[in-house]
Amino acid sequence: MSNSHDIKKIVLAYSGGLDTSVILRWLQDTYNAEVITFTADLGQGEEVEPARAKAQAMGVKHIHIEDLREEFARDYVFPMFRANAIYEGEYLLGTSIARPLIAKRLAEIARMHKAHAVSHGATGKGNDQVRFELGVDALDPNLVTIAPWRIWDLTSRETLMAYAKEHNIPIDFASATKKSPYSMDANLLHISYEGGVLEDPLTEAEDDMWRWTVSPEQAPDTPEYVELTYKSGDIVAINGEVLKPHEVMIKLNALGGKHGIGRLDIVENRYVGMKSRGCYETPAGTIMLKAHRAIESITLDREAAHLKDDIMPRYAKLIYNGYWWSPERKMLQALIDESQKDVDGLVRLKLYKGNVIVVGRDSEKSLFDSKISTFEDDAGSYNQKHAEGFIRLNGLRLAIGAKKGRNMD
Repeated sequence: MSNSHDIKKIVLAYSGGLDTSVILRWLQDTYNAEVITFTADLGQGEEVEPARAKAQAMGVKHIHIEDLREEFARDYVFPMFRANAIYEGEYLLGTSIARPLIAKRLAEIARMHKAHAVSHGATGKGNDQVRFELGVDALDPNLVTIAPWRIWDLTSRETLMAYAKEHNIPIDFASATKKSPYSMDANLLHISYEGGVLEDPLTEAEDDMWRWTVSPEQAPDTPEYVELTYKSGDIVAINGEVLKPHEVMIKLNALGGKHGIGRLDIVENRYVGMKSRGCYETPAGTIMLKAHRAIESITLDREAAHLKDDIMPRYAKLIYNGYWWSPERKMLQALIDESQKDVDGLVRLKLYKGNVIVVGRDSEKSLFDSKISTFEDDAGSYNQKHAEGFIRLNGLRLAIGAKKGRNMD
C-alpha cells in the first residue's frame, strides 16, 4: 500500500449501512482524506437514495448514486447466460457477476475525481475482495485499494456499533440491532443468505428467511404457461411483450417467485480456500438457464453445443474467481457470442411448484428435421444402412484391442 500521506481522495463503494458507514468515518480519520461515495442500484429492491442523506451528514461532498440495472442486465447477466454458466454445477453466480460492474464504476469515478484510492466493505474471508480488487487492477492499476476489514481491529457487529456511537456516525441503532441474522446480498439476479443458523450445514433454513419466493408447497396449484422469445441468444420478449433486459429479469423474478422457483441451498468452495454454506434465491436466472438450453437444443450444431458445454465450467470459474476483465474471459465470450448468432426463436415453459418445465420450442433457424428423426416412414430421408459403416469404423480400434487381449478385465 502507498504511504497514507499520499492518499488525498478515496472512492468508497457505499451502501449506507452499518459497515460502510463505519468505513466512511474510519477512512476520513485514518487517511485524513476526502471520501467520495458511490452507491449502485443493481436491482436489490431496497431504496438507495437514503444513502445520500447519510453521506451528506458525514460531510461527503461528492456523492454518486446510479441506477445501473439496465447495464447490469444487458452487459453482464445476459452475456453470462449465453454461456449457460453455473459454478460447481449449481450456483448461478448472482453475487459474482455484479462485482465487475461495481469495480468498473469505482475506477471510472476515481478517474473523474482524480482520486488516489478506492475502498470496499468486503471482508478478508470472502470472494468479493478478490473480485473488486482484480477488477480495479485490470482497469486502473495506478489506484490503491483500501480494504479496512484486512487492516482495522473491528471484528464484529458489536465493535462496529460501539465505533459508530463513539464517532457520532448517523446509524439507526435500533434497526441495526434488529437486523436480520443473515449476511445478505441482492441484485436483479439473486439474493443470497449466509451466516446465522446457516453456519451449520445440517440445519434447514428457516422458512421466513426467504424474501423473493413462496415455498413450493404454498405455490399455486395451477401451473402457469410462459413464452419467451429469443434473438441471438437473449430474451427479447415475454408472452409477446417486448422488454429491455432489466425488465425481462424483473418480470421473470416475479413469475418465478410466485411459483416457488429458484431456491438453492449449497456448500460452495470459496476462492480463498474455505467451504461456505449459502442459500440463494434466483428465480429469473433459474428460468433463463432452462429456457436458454431449450432454444439452443434446436438451433445449435451438435459439436458447437458440446464445445460450449466443455468450456462452460472454465468460463464460470473465471467469473467466480473475479476474472471478468481478463483476456481469457473475453476470448471465451467472443466464442460464446459467435455461437449465438442463430439462437433465435420461442420457448414455451410451464411453471409449477418450484419447477421450470420446458413444454415446447420453435425456431425458423431450427436444425431439427422431423422428416429425418421420425419413427414413421421417412420417405427415404435417412438411409439406415449407413449406420453400419459408422459403427464398424468407430468400433475398429475396440476390435483391434480385443484381438490383443487389451479389453479383458
